[in-house]
Amino acid sequence: MEARHHLSTAQQMASKFLQRLRSTPLKEERGPGPPEEPPESAELVDDTEGLSLRLSGTLSLSEDSLASQESDGMGTSYLGSDGHGDSKAQDENNSHTFLTNQLREMWQHSRDAHIPIRLTFEVTDANIVQDAHAKYVVYTIYLLQTGQYDASPAYISCRYSDLFHLKRRLLELYPSEMRGVSFPRKRVRKNFTPETIAKRSRAFEQFLCHVSSLPALRTSSPFLNFFYLRDIQKAQALTCAGLYKLAIPIWTNSYHLQEKLCPPGPSTNRLLVLAGLVVCHQESDTLEEAQAFSERAVALIQDAQDKHISLLVPFLNAHIQLSWRVGIDKRESEALLQRLQEAGHYADNVPSLKEFLVKETIS
Repeated sequence: MEARHHLSTAQQMASKFLQRLRSTPLKEERGPGPPEEPPESAELVDDTEGLSLRLSGTLSLSEDSLASQESDGMGTSYLGSDGHGDSKAQDENNSHTFLTNQLREMWQHSRDAHIPIRLTFEVTDANIVQDAHAKYVVYTIYLLQTGQYDASPAYISCRYSDLFHLKRRLLELYPSEMRGVSFPRKRVRKNFTPETIAKRSRAFEQFLCHVSSLPALRTSSPFLNFFYLRDIQKAQALTCAGLYKLAIPIWTNSYHLQEKLCPPGPSTNRLLVLAGLVVCHQESDTLEEAQAFSERAVALIQDAQDKHISLLVPFLNAHIQLSWRVGIDKRESEALLQRLQEAGHYADNVPSLKEFLVKETIS
C-alpha cells in the first residue's frame, strides 16, 4: 500500500510538472522594435506540442542526460547501514524512476512533433509624420514566421490609406473571400491619439493575418505587390543610378518578403530581385553573397524547367564568373551552359543581368 501511495505521488508530481511546462511563457525571437505586447485573445493558439519541443532544448531532456540521472542517483538502490534494503528509500527510488520515465516519454514524443509554421504580422512602431501637405501615421509592420527561429524577419512601412486601398482592391476582386474580414473604419477626429493608434495597430495585425490565412487572397497579385512592389521599384532606380550599396538593403528586404509570401517557384519579380542582389553585391565587391544569390536563381529557374529559360543564361554566366572568382567549383554550371548552347537556347545577344535590370518594367 505504501509503495502504491508513492507511485501515486510520483504521478501527481509528473502531472504538475508537465502542466507547469505547458503554462510557462516563452519569448520568441523577433525582429527589431519595442518589446512584444501580449496578443489579443482572438490570436491565441494552443501550441502545447510546439512548446514542449522548444522546451526540450532548454531543459536538455536528452536520452543521455535522463539515463545519467537514473545511474547517478535516481536509479540506484538505497541500502541501510545494516546492508538490508530500506523499503521506504526503495519506494522513493521507484517514484523518481517513474517521473524520469514520464519525462523521457514526453521528450521522445516532442522530437517527432510537427510545429506548424505560420506567418504573423506585428506592428512594432508607429510614427506621426507632418509634411507640407498632410499629417499621418506611418506604421512599421514586421512579418515573422512562428513555429521556428526566424533568422530573416522582413518589414514594410505603410499608412492607413495604403492598407485601406489594399482592402478595397481585394474586396473588388474577391468579394466572397473578403466576407467577414474586418478592417478599422475611418475616423474624422482623434486619429493621432495613442489609444487610436494602438487599436488600429492591433486591427491591422488581425486584418493581415486573416487575409494571409485565405489561400486565394494570400497568393493574389494585389496582396503580394502591396508588400514588395514599391521597394523593388525604389531599389531598381538606385541600382540604375549606380548607388549599389544603398540599393542592397532594399533588395535584401524584398527578397526576405518574397521568401515568406510567394508560392514556390520563380516569377519575374523574384528573379528581378535576385538579379538586383547579384549585380549590387558584385559591384560592391561582396562576391560571396553575389555568388550565393546567383546560385539561388539558377536553382529556381531549373526547378521551373522551361519557364524563364531566357534568364537562365545570364544567371549562369554570372554564376560561372563569380564561382571562379571566389574559388568554388563551376564545372556543373559550365556543363549546363554547354547543353543550353547545343539546344539552341544560347544566343550572342543575350542580355546581361544589369541590362535586364535596366530594361525590365515592374508591375
